[in-house]
Amino acid sequence: MTSLLLLRTLPLLRNGFLNQFSIASSAGVLLSRRRRLLCSLADKPQFREDGSPVPPAMNSTTAPVVDDNWRYEDPDYRKWKNLEAEILADIEPIALLAKDILHSDRYLDGERLDFEDEKIIMEKLLAFHPYAKDKIGCGLDFIMVDRHPQFRHSRCLFVVRTDGGWIDFSYQKCLRAYVRDRYPSHAERFIREHFKRASS
Repeated sequence: MTSLLLLRTLPLLRNGFLNQFSIASSAGVLLSRRRRLLCSLADKPQFREDGSPVPPAMNSTTAPVVDDNWRYEDPDYRKWKNLEAEILADIEPIALLAKDILHSDRYLDGERLDFEDEKIIMEKLLAFHPYAKDKIGCGLDFIMVDRHPQFRHSRCLFVVRTDGGWIDFSYQKCLRAYVRDRYPSHAERFIREHFKRASS
């Protein structure tokens, strides 16, 4: 288009009627009109095939706005969030107790749990461990807290058997097994989202 303009003005140039400034300004006007046309097309609302509007493109200076409201309108997502809250409310008291036993100074290394804590740990955790029978073996004498034999920086719960042997058990494995038992259809999603590492 610019070349067409220059061809039209060529005879005028020969005669000296146009100077360089007028040619540059004519080309500039043409380019600005083309730019305006492209900009107006970009500002025109775009629509998807289903008729819903396409959100306008973000420029690099503005932060993207994430609209998560659509999730809460989705009945499946709302159902999941309600169930997730129910599972958390169910397991949170025992998880907090286990963390308190392990990470507070309530118990020294090698100390036996008091009667109330031991009863709760046995009924709400150890009973759901995938290998509870193997852990208890010949019989359960008591439960204690001590340093892990291989990972000395971490403390864990131990089953002390009636024959004097003792073996550690993971309260998180117990909680995962509990969730799988009580909430089988949603357990894997909950475990993925709320436990650091999933057990096999």
